[in-house]
Amino acid sequence: MTEFLDLEAQDGVRMPWNIVPGTRQEATGCVVPVSAIYTPLKPFPSMPVLPYSPLRCRHCRSILNPFSIVDFAAKIWICPFCFHRNHFPPHYASISEDNLPAELFHQYTTIEYASPDDRPSSVPPVLMFVVDTCLIEEELGFLKSALLRALELLPENSLIGLITFGTLVHVHELGFGQIPKTYVFKGSKEVNKEQLLEQMSFFSKKPKPTTGVIAGVRDGLDAESIARFLVPASECEFALNSVLDELQKDPWPVASDQRATRCTSTALSVAAGLLGACVPGSGARIMAFIGGPSTEGQGSIVSKSLSEPIRSHKDLDKDSVPYYHKAVKFYEGLSKQLVNQGHVLDLFACALDQVGVAELKVAVERTGGLVVLAESFGHSVFKDSLKRVFQSGEYDLGLSSNGIFEINCSKDIKVQGIIGPCASLEKKGPLCSDTVVGQGNTTAWKLCGLDKATSLCLIFDIVKKESPDATMQSTSNQFYFQFLTYYQHNNGQMRLRVTTLSRRWVAGPGSVQDLIPGFDQEAAAVVMARQVSIKMESEVDFDPIRWLDRALIQLCTRFGDYQKDSPSTFSLSPRLSIFPQFIFHLRRSQFVQVFNNSPDETAYFRMILNRENVVNSVVMIQPSLISFSFHSGPEPALLDVAAIAADRILLLDSYFTVVIFHGATIAQWRKAGYHKLPEHQAFAQLLQAPCDDTDTIIKERFPVPRLVVCDQHGSQARFLLAKLNPSATYNSEAPVPGGDVIFTDDVSFEVFLDHLQRLAVQ
Repeated sequence: MTEFLDLEAQDGVRMPWNIVPGTRQEATGCVVPVSAIYTPLKPFPSMPVLPYSPLRCRHCRSILNPFSIVDFAAKIWICPFCFHRNHFPPHYASISEDNLPAELFHQYTTIEYASPDDRPSSVPPVLMFVVDTCLIEEELGFLKSALLRALELLPENSLIGLITFGTLVHVHELGFGQIPKTYVFKGSKEVNKEQLLEQMSFFSKKPKPTTGVIAGVRDGLDAESIARFLVPASECEFALNSVLDELQKDPWPVASDQRATRCTSTALSVAAGLLGACVPGSGARIMAFIGGPSTEGQGSIVSKSLSEPIRSHKDLDKDSVPYYHKAVKFYEGLSKQLVNQGHVLDLFACALDQVGVAELKVAVERTGGLVVLAESFGHSVFKDSLKRVFQSGEYDLGLSSNGIFEINCSKDIKVQGIIGPCASLEKKGPLCSDTVVGQGNTTAWKLCGLDKATSLCLIFDIVKKESPDATMQSTSNQFYFQFLTYYQHNNGQMRLRVTTLSRRWVAGPGSVQDLIPGFDQEAAAVVMARQVSIKMESEVDFDPIRWLDRALIQLCTRFGDYQKDSPSTFSLSPRLSIFPQFIFHLRRSQFVQVFNNSPDETAYFRMILNRENVVNSVVMIQPSLISFSFHSGPEPALLDVAAIAADRILLLDSYFTVVIFHGATIAQWRKAGYHKLPEHQAFAQLLQAPCDDTDTIIKERFPVPRLVVCDQHGSQARFLLAKLNPSATYNSEAPVPGGDVIFTDDVSFEVFLDHLQRLAVQ
């Protein structure tokens, strides 16, 4: 695994196949697609930032890179993608083998350009808070205090707007300091941009232009009227604090058998319209804080009557969801509008019931927004995550905006699409494959919001039909890929990051053995997880378990060593040996098993999976387990029920939850208070060790995970037991003394592997 981590440390890329199958037939036989998981803004301390514009190929527009062939005498470079010859411009006149520009250094395959021609954006960061007021007093109190704390962390120049909503939508005029002043819109009525501007008296001083699109100060609005609603943080602190202090629960009466009237979609539509008119093209974020289901307007997910339950997975399967499709259609429209404006929608959903994350998913994901799901606005998951968004320093998220992502690759490769937080710019070209996965049919994507961890999964198609002859293969057996990310750095400056990769391809007889050394099991498991998630959402009657099982059997049949029909002879190369284990845990994970999860939770888990890097995604698929005991220091333990022992503490990290599990004896000693006695110093240290590890995990992660501290045989122990391999169940022979059993009919990993071997050798 280490060499794949080194490649990631150099370029932020992990590929399942680091030696690529060279023809279409071979690639299809490999089961896991030729793909890459790329983190465009991964921080590289040693990466140079060049203060000039990049040099592009005249023919294919790819950028000069270490794989270009340079003729120093003739001052010509040959592009590795289209093999066209390009002349160097005059300012490269002094280059020679001893005097290379940084972009030709072989170690700088990832490099950034900050061209002096690109002036920093004049618009500071813009934040529009959209706050739900249909909450009980206690929740509203938690939300207000969290918002007030967040406001203290904002940069002074950032522009702030505030919209509150319940039955009606209230747009607060923060620039009017004398008295609180709001514009009110009816929650059940759609408002377009023109009506919005008219009703908010944008044209009282400056007449409305007769033609053209109204967009910011340049096109038809005066700065004064914009400054009424978007005010610098340093100036609106008092106005905003007083509005939030006086913010009351939605005053409209709610009958005991009814849900509150909540017009989430109308409020978001007003926010998008207002930002689109005032600051189009700037890195603005709509931050929505929602505490319950939407029951009014186009995006409502359920009726007001409490006798009607909110849609479940079963309802979605049977298609008995009267509101779902209409709401999704509305949010698809909103996402298009936000992508055109370059704005981001962030969602903070905190409620015991569902709020409509499943419907909102399309708008949040296509704009690259952040999402946090918690049980209450008072929960540490919400409070600490919100703090992390605005925190600067070592653990900041590195939020950037206005990104455009483009791909160039060798002519035998086409792009099927991207699974991840982006939107297609519909730039069709010869690189587009006929097969479309995720956001496809394009070679350019919009990333309205992206951060240091945002990771895209690119799926490729190998189009070469026949196997080339040996002479051809030895001369040009490299595929090249170039990823271009044009984005606005958080200091306002526009930058271009270029990553160029080269991978060897193999084809023909004997190539199966050549592919194995380049197989990255972790990246392959993550690509399969993203694929199965998107298929479950988009394909009718799709059976995920069957699809994963068939893929695994085909892979083992192709790459395993065995004698036909003899399961005992089956073996897998160490390069592939952990992959069946990943698939076993993926089959049991919350991405595939939707039972016991609401559609909102499932949508949330998949949104996080689709934006995280390989290391974090692997923890979601197969959690890590660390054991602490008196006999040995912290050590990794097998994710198996056999790891439980009375005298051990286990630390389970499943990404969304972190569990500290005390064995029965440890729990008894803790309850007896032994750790407080001076002679039991070692026991106190043992109890503290997992807590220190947990603090480190929580500090680095977004969204902040839920912490569960539990004891063996306690009710909360289910958080650990649900993730363990059930090697000892209620019907196995004599259980391990001091250990535990799992009450389940699920098969254990041993049985799974046994069946896999039998099927693979047939």
